[in-house]
Amino acid sequence: MCLPRDGEKSRKEEVHWEQGEEMRHRGTRGPSAYIPVSQLTSPYMGDNIAAVMGLHPDYLHVFWKTQHQLLRMDGALSLPERHYVAIMASARHQCTYLVSLHSSCFLQVGGDHRWLEGLDAAPLKLRKLNDLNKILAHRPWLITKEHIEILLSSQGGHSWSLAELIHALVLLTHFHALSSFILGCGIYLPEDNNAVPRPPSPDIPLSVGNSTLQEAERVLAEIKKLDEEGEETSQEEMETRFEREKRECAMVPTNGDNSKPVCFPGILHFLEDPDFGYIDFTRRGEQAPPTFRAHDYTWEDHGYSLLQRLNPEVGQLLDDKFQVAFNLTYHTCATHSGVDTSKLRRAIWNYIQCIYGIRYDDYDYGEVNQLLERSLKVYMKTVTCHPERVTRQLYNDFWRQFKHSEKRTNILQWRLPQSQQCLYLEELLT
Repeated sequence: MCLPRDGEKSRKEEVHWEQGEEMRHRGTRGPSAYIPVSQLTSPYMGDNIAAVMGLHPDYLHVFWKTQHQLLRMDGALSLPERHYVAIMASARHQCTYLVSLHSSCFLQVGGDHRWLEGLDAAPLKLRKLNDLNKILAHRPWLITKEHIEILLSSQGGHSWSLAELIHALVLLTHFHALSSFILGCGIYLPEDNNAVPRPPSPDIPLSVGNSTLQEAERVLAEIKKLDEEGEETSQEEMETRFEREKRECAMVPTNGDNSKPVCFPGILHFLEDPDFGYIDFTRRGEQAPPTFRAHDYTWEDHGYSLLQRLNPEVGQLLDDKFQVAFNLTYHTCATHSGVDTSKLRRAIWNYIQCIYGIRYDDYDYGEVNQLLERSLKVYMKTVTCHPERVTRQLYNDFWRQFKHSEKRTNILQWRLPQSQQCLYLEELLT
């Protein structure tokens, strides 16, 4: 089943819990390739996403509500169109889990099976969404007003209404983000699914060193140091530090940078221009695109108000999801409790935004290098820009002292840059 029916969730959770406890004792394969079953507090049988996300019930709750609203409730797009857009978005990151799931859902809600033969078999109106999908997934800074206007003004009955386009864009950003979460956590397809997993990616060697044993202590010491210093930094110096960090972002590798991309055959027919992917925002010897100043177009002042006018239910749910994810913390750092992790969370958030050329004027980017070590940056950049390349080694190499729950908390936040895609879209739609 694609989503639980209304009113079924509480009993279903009880059944999943009982089955999950049996799964622990049988020692069968868990929902994730990277996270032991023993670390999962809510093993939902048949729903591996919920099993991994289940340690964070507040986020899981708003995630379920958001996905339910996007896929099943009243909206501008038909039910088959919604699932097809989900397939298109998930295919960009080679997420076989979601492509397989929503292909089944597409048929369950009455979709034409011929569309599943590939993009060429889909209606022209949906095919026209492809350029926006690939740019939004990989290089959102390249989106222009022309991309939007082409969709809104197409002739021959193939144009999109603004309400339809907003619905499609929210679906695209939602499933780009969810694909990264699934691949970043190594979430398996359910065992009763016949789809073949994605092809493995090569690992890059990382120099770990003895300092790995002191990761948590180092992070705590840096947080304390930043709290105690509280120094005033000029706007000129803050801009200099941002430009330095932006250049350094381009020097951080992602897993498999030197390998030839491998595209899973079961996904290839849903892709046009499969070689189109992320490239560094700042590239040596090239003129970088203009930096996007986040304070010029904020979710609170622009994106939220736009969605509130066109689809208030979705607008409120997205706002709830962003707020829960950004503030998600249990005040722990490995074995330490009672820790204020706000500086660490903001460094993670702003580092990912920096990768996409987004700057917060009030943030000192010097804190990024103080709080985030290299193996963490490699993982973060890979899971954000090339999630299909994430491997168990890459997952294991960062934050070795930290709990799996802490790693998952930050994975939610790293790909919460669904909001970074929204920032670029807000500028064009408002």
